[in-house]
Formats: sequence, C-alpha cells, structure tokens
Amino acid sequence: MKSSEGVIAIAGAGRMGRGIALTFAYQGYQVKLLDIKYRDTEEFQQLKSTAFHEIKNQLDVLVLGDVILQDSIPAILERIEVSSIHSDNEASWKEAEILFEAVPEVLEIKEEVFKGICPHLSPTALIASTTSSFSANELVEFVTTKERFMNTHWLNPAYLIPLVEVSPSNETSKESLKEMFLLLERIGKVPVECKPSPGFIVPRIQALAMNEASRLVEEGVASMEDIDKASKVGFGLRFAVLGLLEFIDWGGADTLFHASNYLQHSIEDDRFETPEIIKKKMADGEIGMKAGKGFYSFDEKNINDYQIQTLQKFIDLMKHLGLMEDNHFHNGMAGLRKQTESKGV
Repeated sequence: MKSSEGVIAIAGAGRMGRGIALTFAYQGYQVKLLDIKYRDTEEFQQLKSTAFHEIKNQLDVLVLGDVILQDSIPAILERIEVSSIHSDNEASWKEAEILFEAVPEVLEIKEEVFKGICPHLSPTALIASTTSSFSANELVEFVTTKERFMNTHWLNPAYLIPLVEVSPSNETSKESLKEMFLLLERIGKVPVECKPSPGFIVPRIQALAMNEASRLVEEGVASMEDIDKASKVGFGLRFAVLGLLEFIDWGGADTLFHASNYLQHSIEDDRFETPEIIKKKMADGEIGMKAGKGFYSFDEKNINDYQIQTLQKFIDLMKHLGLMEDNHFHNGMAGLRKQTESKGV
C-alpha cells in the first residue's frame, strides 16, 4: 500500500459513498466523506457512528480474506473524515483532488450538491457522479469546469468489485479522462469507457439477464434454486473468464444466430431477435475463431495457445470453487498439450 497526498471528497455518506471512501483510504488517500442531509447534532453523530461501523465491518471482511492485516485497520479508518456538508469549512474543498458525487438518484438533489460545491473546488479538481441513471450530458450542466466532469459508475460493493464504468460527457476533455483512468488504476480498479448512454454497459446486460431469470420462474421452467445454480455454475463461470463478445467468437456467431432464431420463433417473442451486427457477420463470414475473425481477429499460429490458456483459466477457477478434482486437471491439460504438440505448434 502506498500513501498519497491527494484528498478525495465524496458527497453522500450512503452505501456507495462509504464503499468508495474505504477504497481510497485503503490505498493511502485522505478522504472527506460528507453527509448532505440536514440533521441535528444527535442525528449526525448517529450517522457518523453507523458509517464507521459499516466501514469497519467491511475491513473485517478484508482481514478474513487475507487482503489486509488486522493491525492496519486503525490507520485506514483514521484517513476517513465524516462531516456535514452544511457545516464544513468551504475552504477545505480546495484540497480535493477529485469530488465524487454519490447522493440519491434524484436530479434536483444532484443539482443542489454540484452547484453548492463546485464554486469552492480547485480548478484542477476532477468532478464525477456515481449515478447509475443520468447521462453525463445532463449532469454536466450543473458543474462549472465542464471539461473536468464525467460519470463514474461503480459496482457494489465498491470496495471489492474492480470495474468502474467511466462515461464522459460531450464536453469532457481527453486529458481529464486520462487523469481519471490513471487515478482509478492507481487504486487497483479496472476502468472502461462508454458513451453517455442509458444503463452504461453492465446494467444493460444485467437487466436483461435478471429479467430473463425472473421469467423462467414465472413460466415454471425451473425452480429458483436450479436457475441460480445454473447461473453460477454455467453462465457466471464462463463469463468470469471470457467476455461476452469473446465468447461469441469462441463458439461462433453462427451458433448464436441459429439459437436466437430458434428461441424467437419457439417462444414467439422478439426479445430474442438476432441483432443486425450478428446478421452482418454471418453474411461477411466473420463468425469467430474458426473463421479467423469475428468481433476479434485471430492469428492462426496462436489459436491453440489461446485456447489452452483460456481453458487453463477455467480449470483454475473451477478448482478454486471446488468444481474439479486435481486428476481431471492434470489429465485434461496433458491431453491438450499432446494435441498441440502433434500439430507442430
């Protein structure tokens, strides 16, 4: 863990704000976690106590997972200051390297917070909303240095999930976007960029999958327990190793094309209709790894190495989850290597 001189300001002391606070404090940053609600002294002290209790519990989880040492917890907690946005010294905002807005998904509240804080920020401070709903092009109207604003959509629990979806507005500068990526990577996050589109990336995919799982229950296709078991052991396991588009290339866009057509006509629902990009790939012969090109391009000389490395990741993951015995692992990998060697690779 390294120390950092920058101060991270977080407006909103709820679950997301606390998770982000822990993430930065663990990496050595001083964090100002600000409660945005009007409370009397007793109510604020209760909020403060609850926030630190929750953060302490999350740190205890990291200790149990052998991520941090027990004796490091006091120092991490000392880096987090919880205060009220209504009593805080405005001059202290100048210290912030970045402001994360993590208030409720109510446009009027976000507008009030940005308009109240932005005039007191350093002109070099990055400004970010953690919204899961509003477009960066909508929220940017509430800030002063528009070129330094963007959305950063963290996934709960924020202190554990590496992904952060970064969505710049049309006015965000390339320099500010680069700064944000570097800052997030510095604390061990994996940022991805997406345009200001409703639902970003993960929520759009997630909503479709969760709705379909709910329909399976509704239609009596399988029990809740078996749907969840299939989701974890089949769906989730594969996509922990292969991205969705990478998986299409692995199995072939033709497989997806025919499966989608079958589902659309059998279930009689256009939600399974094949997207135009898949139809085009079928027409162009770009159906994936077996054709040398799909969403990605494949070098024929390295396909076997790529397959072995990918399958090794699957096997390692399954072993970790207790889904594969060691002898399966050794026998399977030995067979793969023999196949590769017989092809002269």
